[in-house]
Amino acid sequence: MAAHVLKHPLVDDSLARLRDRDTPRDAFRRLARRVALMLVAEATRDLPTAPREIETPLEKTTAHRISTRVVAAPVLRSGLGMLDAFLDLVPQAEVGYFGLERDETTAVARRYYEKIPKNLHEAVVFLLDPMLATGGSAAMAFEGLRELGARNVRLLSIVAAPEGVAHLEAAFPDARIYTAALDRQLNDRKYILPGLGDFGDRLYGT
Repeated sequence: MAAHVLKHPLVDDSLARLRDRDTPRDAFRRLARRVALMLVAEATRDLPTAPREIETPLEKTTAHRISTRVVAAPVLRSGLGMLDAFLDLVPQAEVGYFGLERDETTAVARRYYEKIPKNLHEAVVFLLDPMLATGGSAAMAFEGLRELGARNVRLLSIVAAPEGVAHLEAAFPDARIYTAALDRQLNDRKYILPGLGDFGDRLYGT
């Protein structure tokens, strides 16, 4: 499916400030969390719920609770910048991690660490990776999740490039991609244009 691009004035305003190279690190972190919160809300819109009887301070009533297992899987290290926002909205989620590192010369990712909950066939899995550039890292993480039985995987990215979307969709036609911005293209170093620079470096000051 095509990437779902989140359209909202608050997203646009936050993205404008995230892209600005003069935005200081503390503000960058707050803005990234804000955009991630809105992405999580959109990507979880269709999670199944089940009725449950509860008692309010005044009477009994029927309420609805999420009825499926939810797993958040941030890609290290930059995906950690989205994890707190995810857990704010889905605090019962299980958490796993993918360690993926991109070779700066070839732009090819390698998998160096993996700690993911098992038996994912009935879970909705949210892969958190702020920048979808070439799509190589996301495809590698998708492959790892599929090996663990995941059938319903959703990628949340703050900024995506058309090349990365196309790569992931070709490798996994049923991939569901949620992003706050679909940018123009990649440059010759495989960075997203106009993008916002290296997300991890700006988040952590490295």
